[in-house]
Amino acid sequence: MNILERIKELAKSKDISIYQLEEEIKIGRNTIYQWNKRTPSAEKLEAVANYFNVSIDYLLGRTENPSLDQNKKDEIAALFRINTANMDPDTVEEIEEELKNYSEFLIQKALEKKARRNKK
Repeated sequence: MNILERIKELAKSKDISIYQLEEEIKIGRNTIYQWNKRTPSAEKLEAVANYFNVSIDYLLGRTENPSLDQNKKDEIAALFRINTANMDPDTVEEIEEELKNYSEFLIQKALEKKARRNKK
């Protein structure tokens, strides 16, 4: 099932049309139908996922579980894949390395902050 079919199915379950959905989430008319041929932006895809309260991976067909209870890392990874889909592999690799370094930095900062709080 492709992304458009998945969205149509979700819209039908809420008894709304694709056009009504586009109006609700404030995206241009026929935008969703164009996703059959073009990759949607992360922001628009996220708006649809939020509207239906499903994960982005579910919309993309990467999981059959629509639940948002999945690991947040999966959501971040899905957004990363979408945003880097048209980039060359070397650039994607550089970005991945920078994200890894930044993630390690944030984790260290959080641990230090927690340690300071526990000392009080």
